[in-house]
Amino acid sequence: MKLFTHIFLATLMIAPAAEAFEFQFNWKGLKSCTSGNPNTVKNPNFSLKDVPAGTKFIRFKLTDLNVPSYNHGGGVVAYNGQQSISPGAFKYKSPCPPNGVHTYQWSATAQKRKNGGKIATAKSNRKYPE
Repeated sequence: MKLFTHIFLATLMIAPAAEAFEFQFNWKGLKSCTSGNPNTVKNPNFSLKDVPAGTKFIRFKLTDLNVPSYNHGGGVVAYNGQQSISPGAFKYKSPCPPNGVHTYQWSATAQKRKNGGKIATAKSNRKYPE
């Protein structure tokens, strides 16, 4: 009985699971491009949710999942508790598939320092053109 009581009490003391870091974006305002020659453009608006404690910077990177070897770039943004990252925080090479619809993935890495100290990574996918 004593063992059961200790296990029960230990279970009660476990903190609830933290929410998962996530974000959303859309292509709103992006100049149409289907030539295979991307434009250099401002980042989309990123809506952030459950950014981990201790985050000082978020590193964003765009990947074309159909052509992952192409470097679309991204940027690092200082994080001060804001709920979103507005367009213009950095520039990158826009989606611009030459042969139909591609799936693109933004990754966002919460970091302790501008150049490292990874805390967590979130990913969000969207097709282009939609």
